[in-house]
Amino acid sequence: MQEQIRFATPADSAGILEIYAPYILETTISFEYEPPGLAEFTARIQKISSKYPYLVYERNGKILGFAYGSAYQERMAYLYDADLSIYLAPEAQNSGIGRKLYHCLLYLLQKQGFYNVYACITAENQRSIDFHKALGFRDLGPHPKAGYKFNRWLDIVWMDKQLSQPAGNPQPLKPVTALTNDDILKVF
Repeated sequence: MQEQIRFATPADSAGILEIYAPYILETTISFEYEPPGLAEFTARIQKISSKYPYLVYERNGKILGFAYGSAYQERMAYLYDADLSIYLAPEAQNSGIGRKLYHCLLYLLQKQGFYNVYACITAENQRSIDFHKALGFRDLGPHPKAGYKFNRWLDIVWMDKQLSQPAGNPQPLKPVTALTNDDILKVF
């Protein structure tokens, strides 16, 4: 069995979208209503991966999960913070793949110079809340009726984790292009 975590490429878009689309169509985990088209989704991956790590977990050539960082907020004061996302294929859930992906992602974000990471989770997604707590995230509390999907209002929970203790002026962030698959191998 051959498995790896690596940086996503545009060629991975269809495999990633195949995992993501059911979350949109069948769950309240994603707040999107309709899956994006392949071209739009590929453009999203390219835009995000130009600044943040965008990782895939692959086993025997099949993508079973993906995780990435993205902008937490657009204002400059939030430059050293990142928002996190992770999605797994059904057969990859409860197998440790999510933990492996997140360990790599958190390591790479810290290596870039990010200080804080955040996860926005639908409050009824207890598995995700428990997953994040097990990785040292702290619950920042609910935001009642923050989203509307499937004809009902949904609460969300924000969770955070500090990657590094801020001290003095931060150094400029390292570009994601300074990271390599060798960096992933250090933690995978």
